Amino acid sequence: MPSLRHSFKDQTTLYIFVAVLFLVGVIFGALMVNALSLEQQQDLARYLGNYFVTVDQGNSTSVQDTYWSIAGLHLKWVGLIWICGLSVIGLPGILVLDFLKGVLIGFTVGYLVGQFSWKGLLFALVSVAPHNLLVIPVLLICSVSAITFSLHIIKNRVLMHHNNNFKRPFVSYVVLTLVMAVLMLGISSFETWVTPAMMRWVTPFMI
Repeated sequence: MPSLRHSFKDQTTLYIFVAVLFLVGVIFGALMVNALSLEQQQDLARYLGNYFVTVDQGNSTSVQDTYWSIAGLHLKWVGLIWICGLSVIGLPGILVLDFLKGVLIGFTVGYLVGQFSWKGLLFALVSVAPHNLLVIPVLLICSVSAITFSLHIIKNRVLMHHNNNFKRPFVSYVVLTLVMAVLMLGISSFETWVTPAMMRWVTPFMI
């Protein structure tokens, strides 16, 4: 346990950096809403209108299919970050993925608020915020772990600081990623069963 606290303390700067990068992505995504053309805004409004009706009437897709679709998407993010962390050239990819995640969330919330005002904010609070409050910390942990391992590779392979202490960091990296993947499966359950119920409380205001 002390070693875990020590490790977290050593990685505090990385956590702050990744969190700030994510927040920059959120802001950028929100600003992108203003760049949409009138036609694009109308297309999105029509799509959301149909989506609200579908949610209000109940999703015809089976719950199992919905769960694995959501879980697959989350696991892809975790998997991509993990793969990027295995190589030196993948290090920028981790940062890009974190930034893109922020952009997606910022754009979604920004559009909902811009298009539907307080109703959009209410819908964002029940449809976007709950599960992302769980997803984002998991992705941040995965990202910092991947960056740390990638920097370890740079230090011990590229910079020729050879030592035999490579297996232990790799095993720790794999185990942590697997734990985060399991957490994502649990979060997917929440997103599959709880989030739609919350959304159905709000969609009558949106139609």
